[in-house]
Formats: sequence, C-alpha cells, structure tokens
Amino acid sequence: MNKISRLNSVYEIVKISPHRVNKIMIQKDIKKGRIEEIVNLARKQRVPILYVPKKHLDRMDRKHQGLIAFVAQKDYSSLEEILNTSENPVVILLDGIEDPQNLGAIIRTAVCAGVDGIILPERRTSGLTDVVAKVSAGGLEHIKIAQVTNLARTIDLLKKKGFWVVGAEAGGEKTWDSFDYTGPVALVFGSEGKGIRHLSKENCDIILSLPMNSGLGSLNVSAAAAVFMYEIVRQRKNQNKNMP
Repeated sequence: MNKISRLNSVYEIVKISPHRVNKIMIQKDIKKGRIEEIVNLARKQRVPILYVPKKHLDRMDRKHQGLIAFVAQKDYSSLEEILNTSENPVVILLDGIEDPQNLGAIIRTAVCAGVDGIILPERRTSGLTDVVAKVSAGGLEHIKIAQVTNLARTIDLLKKKGFWVVGAEAGGEKTWDSFDYTGPVALVFGSEGKGIRHLSKENCDIILSLPMNSGLGSLNVSAAAAVFMYEIVRQRKNQNKNMP
C-alpha cells in the first residue's frame, strides 16, 4: 500500500482510480481550498475519509500537505493496450531507470507531451512507488505503463509493427533534432550510470544525442527525455499546420 501526501496526486487518484484508494486521512483543522475539493470528490466516489490531528500525519510524513491517502499500486497495462492507444503512437522504453524520482519526472513529462505509454523491464527498474506517484504530480494516473520480460525483444516487436526505435545516448550518430518523428516512434532511455544496455542499444534503429557545451557530462535522464519528447511535439504540431 503506497502512502500519497501531495494534493494534486491524491486528487487525480481519487478522480480516476477511486477503487485503488483504501482511505484518506485528513488534518482536522483544514477544510478549504484543494482539501475541500478532494473531500467532496472522495464522498462522491465513496472513498473513506478519516479526520486526524496534524501530529498523527506528521509521524507518517513530515512533508504532507494536510492529508495522506493509502493507495494500492497502479496496475500495469499490457503492451497491446499501449500499442492500440492511437493510430500514430509514441512510446517510451526505460532501460534500467532505478531512481523513482527520475521515473516520476519522466512520467509527468510524458503525460504533458501526449506520449501513449511507457514500457519498463521487469528487472533493474523502479516500481510504481509512492515516490513515483508523488513526483509525477498525478501524471501516473493518466498514462499506460507496461512491464515486459525482455526489452530487446520488445524493441524487435515494435520494429516489426512499423515503429522507428530511437536510442538516446551521449556520442550518438546525430543530434536529437535531426530525425523525423512524425511516424510511430519509440524512444529508448538508459540509466544515468550505464546508459542503454548493449542488446537494447544494438536493436535501436539509430542512436541520437544532445550536444553538451560544458564539462559537466550529460543531462539528467529525465531532462534529456523531456527534450526528446518535446521535439516530437514540435514536429507533429508543424506537420499538422502544413497539412492541406
């Protein structure tokens, strides 16, 4: 059972997945603003509410925002569900992202950028924890996430289904903006320490990178992912403008 203590995250969970909410503990002396919206929504969705002293919440999470929701982990979607989401899909494969902060940030950006789904390996990856839910700011409820046993085989499957598979890593053949992302595309991101694993990297159609103009090394993976995702948004928006 995950404990979620951020207002936006709790609101989105209650709105979209009330069946996953076991109960919400709310600070006794707060009844206005976003808290009031959550209370009203929870009552409509028949989610149990308990009013407790602030010190009770403090013992569980000192950074709470006046409430804590006890929530079952989000169910994974199937790969087929993700691939059937749209006619021109964008998916993200995360190869070894073990930091829940990074996973949550990538999920948040993916939702904002209109990505159809995220694919994770069963091993060497962060689970869909309360930290992921917190950092995603409610985004976790708005996107399909699949877990697969073999990422390299999944890349092969995507290619057979007409996807271009783009790996993002330092030292790539070309820059991130030199590729045509207007068709079905899968972006592959690896861990900050090790990058994309060898088999996954070999199966990509192309490896692209972001230019680095300092000696700081590479960008955080969630920041790099955001740049790639919004290049897709930009290209597709321009394509729609130019259509007759």
